[in-house]
Amino acid sequence: WPAGASLYLEGESCTTVLIVASGRVKVFSLTAEGEEILLAVRGPGALLGELSAVDGAPRSASVAALEPVVALVVPIAAFVDYLRSHGDAAIALLQLVTARLRDADRKRVESAAYDIPGRVARRLLELAERFGEPDGQGVRIGVALSQDELAGWVGASREAVAKALRVLRDRGFVTTGRRTMTVLDLEGLRKRAGA
Repeated sequence: WPAGASLYLEGESCTTVLIVASGRVKVFSLTAEGEEILLAVRGPGALLGELSAVDGAPRSASVAALEPVVALVVPIAAFVDYLRSHGDAAIALLQLVTARLRDADRKRVESAAYDIPGRVARRLLELAERFGEPDGQGVRIGVALSQDELAGWVGASREAVAKALRVLRDRGFVTTGRRTMTVLDLEGLRKRAGA
């Protein structure tokens, strides 16, 4: 899939599961007003569509390519048959779903417990740790997210996220450019994030 392409749309019936081989995707949902709420960023090795494959319900979120993506497409019947005949794979899927549930719970707590700069710092820290690439200045975040996407992820307005990024820049934690971010002070950012 090229950058920007939809892999799945929320509400669609499920016929396949995808395993990301290369590239990164965003998992998101749209509000009734059309506002995009970013739920996650996934990269190589990610399993997509597993919930619908297991419970048969329509897709609970949309998935779009942030950059060119190559993925293995597995028909649901083959995926479910594999789980039935390979107990270790079923346990691995259960562990994956459990980890995602814990992550969702943690993010709900963050929304109530942290101010917007703290939530932005936590998401930047997560991106740096998962997708960061060391460069001469610090750790460049290799995922190009807009301020609107970051705002949807932290549950704030774009304006509030712009202010939070300005605070983090002024403290020397990060530098930002158009859809680029570099963490200059990982420990400082970690402390600001309360992590």
